[in-house]
Amino acid sequence: MKRSLARTALSHPICTGISRNQLGKLIAELAALWMAREDARLRERRGHDRLRAEGGGPVHQLVFTDRVIATLVILRFQLPHAALALFYGVDRSTITRAVHEIRPLLAARGFAVPGEEGLRLHTLADVFAYAAAKGVELRLDGTEVRVRRPKANRPGRRAFVSGKMRQNTKKATVVTDEKGRTLWAGAIRPGRMHDQTAVKSEGIEDLLEQYPQVKAKVDAGYRGLAKRFPGQVQAPPKKPGKDASAEETAAWETARKRQSSERICVEHANAEHKQWRPLQRYIGRREHYDETHLAIAGLVSDRTAER
Repeated sequence: MKRSLARTALSHPICTGISRNQLGKLIAELAALWMAREDARLRERRGHDRLRAEGGGPVHQLVFTDRVIATLVILRFQLPHAALALFYGVDRSTITRAVHEIRPLLAARGFAVPGEEGLRLHTLADVFAYAAAKGVELRLDGTEVRVRRPKANRPGRRAFVSGKMRQNTKKATVVTDEKGRTLWAGAIRPGRMHDQTAVKSEGIEDLLEQYPQVKAKVDAGYRGLAKRFPGQVQAPPKKPGKDASAEETAAWETARKRQSSERICVEHANAEHKQWRPLQRYIGRREHYDETHLAIAGLVSDRTAER
């Protein structure tokens, strides 16, 4: 297959997960960053400035556009690199090298802000500052993805075994606004760590104290935060005891359903992320999982910010 035909077919939104208009913007956004990294890498390898004018030397087998498209397709479907190499008529290592160059750039982009073109959020502190400035009520939730089991007798092997899923997983925290638009994903930890512990390790308690006007709705896994910050964090009400009256049980059920319906949008956001195959079950190397999750969440945020 000719590379031009492969580029035309693989750039379809079905393959990349984003529209062609968004793909063009993404390529333009990443091109300068990729070129700067490439120049720095070559400068470090040579140990001195280039002696020939730009354009000299070997030609890339895959142009930058093809590198971005190949990376998006792999993020979308978790295809074997050898399969894409067949489409482009290159060696498998060429596709692997392209993914290792583009994926970090995608992961470092941050998350789009609804109605604020050009503004992106990179840290949880950015999210709280944005929520405080715009009066946004946040939604928090943790999500787990199965990963490959570490080798036997490796230190820390049990840390990946999730108590909930009984599988080897990695866990991430997702933050959205009231409409379920992704504002941040991070706090990626081994699956054994509790949801609340993971987000505490990102400094959420200090941020709640720093921004007392920011409010958030969470599930029962964050009840400790709700107990410490009752005016800011709302968790589902505790279930009444067995000796509770029918009226108390009915009131609890009504309050629980109301809180759940207001918080369900973050569950929908997690479902949007998991439309991308690597976040359904990740079969790659665990050390690349964090980059993969952040890259996908950033791409999803681009789409949801337009709603």
